[in-house]
Amino acid sequence: MESDRQDDLFPGFESHTVETGCANLYCRTGGSGPPLLLLHGYPQSHVMWHTISPGLADRFHLVIPDLPGYGRSSIPPLSDDHAAYSKRSMALAVREMMHVLGHERFMVAGHDRGGRVGYRLALDWPDTVKRLAVLDILPTSDYWDRLDRTFGIKIYHWMFLAQPAPFPEMVIGACPLRFLEHTLASWTADKSLKAFSEASLAHTRAWFCHPDRIAATCEDYRAGAGPDYLHDRADRDAGRTGEMPFLALWGDKGIATSVDEPLEAWKNWFPNAEGAALPCGHFLPEEAPQETLELLLRFFGR
Repeated sequence: MESDRQDDLFPGFESHTVETGCANLYCRTGGSGPPLLLLHGYPQSHVMWHTISPGLADRFHLVIPDLPGYGRSSIPPLSDDHAAYSKRSMALAVREMMHVLGHERFMVAGHDRGGRVGYRLALDWPDTVKRLAVLDILPTSDYWDRLDRTFGIKIYHWMFLAQPAPFPEMVIGACPLRFLEHTLASWTADKSLKAFSEASLAHTRAWFCHPDRIAATCEDYRAGAGPDYLHDRADRDAGRTGEMPFLALWGDKGIATSVDEPLEAWKNWFPNAEGAALPCGHFLPEEAPQETLELLLRFFGR
């Protein structure tokens, strides 16, 4: 059963668990209007969207799932090739979920790992995605190809979480709350937890600390260093791009600012890209909710 505390974050929304080929996806749905899929990142769940979901729900029908392995969604099997955790597999899972919920074509906004699922969905099934917004990321292969001393320190977790099991699981599992709260705080502009509501933190603490969840989220990053990178490189080598309207938002103290021109990087993948920096760190919906909401409403409302 959902706790009252979590339910209070999405008043009036329904809860669903949808079976897909990758995982059983837990999601919240609510609002009226064209369908808009919201995808969360690491180390969060669908709850991260609670700050701006009321404003979006006035204009759109929102579908807000937990990605495979995260939150209340089921945990796909682990394998040596990490295929179940590739963004292609996750994109197929959310596409199947949307089909079950009656949506064949829809708009997508994704933060962090959710943004990677979103752009993979747009590249693999372009007829499915009407508009796409990504928050504080660059393409996966760009991250790996641009690694240097400065950027490597900033995204150290990419290398750490991608290490073979069970090393990162063992380190995180020794003090999961400390790791979780350090990760959240260190990626904000003011290096604190002030941007996160107590209710959302309670939810994240509850699911993140389970050993199976720690393993699943590490698999997400192992896939990032393996199949996700290879899928991106294949697209670049083939000259494949996404032609739908595309919005990139990033925090001026976020992770994507490690590259001089985030928007120019995205235009190599989505020629119609537009974008802007917001006054915050990595977690745009929590750190700059009003600015994020206004820009998403403007973009998806066209």
